[in-house]
Amino acid sequence: MTSRLNPYITFDGDARQAMDFYRSVFGGEVERMTFAEMGMADSPDAQKVMHSMLVTPSGFTLMAADCPQGMSYDPGDNITVSLSGDDAEELHGYWAKLSEGGTVGVPMEKQMWGDEFGACVDKFGINWMVDIGEPQS
Repeated sequence: MTSRLNPYITFDGDARQAMDFYRSVFGGEVERMTFAEMGMADSPDAQKVMHSMLVTPSGFTLMAADCPQGMSYDPGDNITVSLSGDDAEELHGYWAKLSEGGTVGVPMEKQMWGDEFGACVDKFGINWMVDIGEPQS
């Protein structure tokens, strides 16, 4: 897989409905998982969307999630640019440059879903997520 750059939008509890709407606009298929499906069945956010992704026939990718309790939801600040792929060297290079001079919210490290992941705000105030998956054979 080549690296991808796409928007990641945070919603205030209506990510499922929003992604279904975007699917009706752009076509394609939505993949999603709830917090419960990721091992947080006892969480008050259990039925909220932890991660969803729409891939369209035109090649667009849109990702979204619900804001969990305890995190602030600020309309206007609720979009992040996501870099993902399986070229670890390339993506680690982007991560190093994006996080330099910025603020790291989640250090780049192996996550419970198996990928390496990091989140930061760059020195210009832009939110970034970098997800490195295993190469596909």
